[in-house]
Amino acid sequence: MWGKLNQSILGDNEEGGESLLDEESEGLFNLSATQRMYAFAACFLAGMLCMFLSMIVFAKPIKFAVLFTFGNLLAVGSTAFLFGPARQMRMMFDTVRVFATAIYLGCVVLALICALLIRSKILTIIAIICEICALIWYSLSYIPFARRMVSGLMIRLCDTEL
Repeated sequence: MWGKLNQSILGDNEEGGESLLDEESEGLFNLSATQRMYAFAACFLAGMLCMFLSMIVFAKPIKFAVLFTFGNLLAVGSTAFLFGPARQMRMMFDTVRVFATAIYLGCVVLALICALLIRSKILTIIAIICEICALIWYSLSYIPFARRMVSGLMIRLCDTEL
């Protein structure tokens, strides 16, 4: 199993399929496949650490929002090391997920505005909740039929007819 994963990530697959770390993903950085894997892991783990540490300052919604949002952006942006920034942007703004991406990025900006400019704890908490929901919806766009399945489940759960 790990051999096939390494082959598909590092581009050593015999089938000639497209790998995550293809030549196009090198772009400006010219990092080797191993260096990109390390950069992805470091960026992703830093994002997860920021999101985890934000829970410590949960009582202070403004600090929480800034730390959580920064961690969120690090974790989502870490995949640019795997795919390359250009391909990452193409994937984010693909017709399948353009609205999910726009809503997610809008919620990130809204959370930062509420935390840093408006400094309203209630608005910041609402914005963070919206950001989490938008991130979940954005993430589901990468799984075939996941959004349709979740939508159907939510309709059935919230149906008032018994």
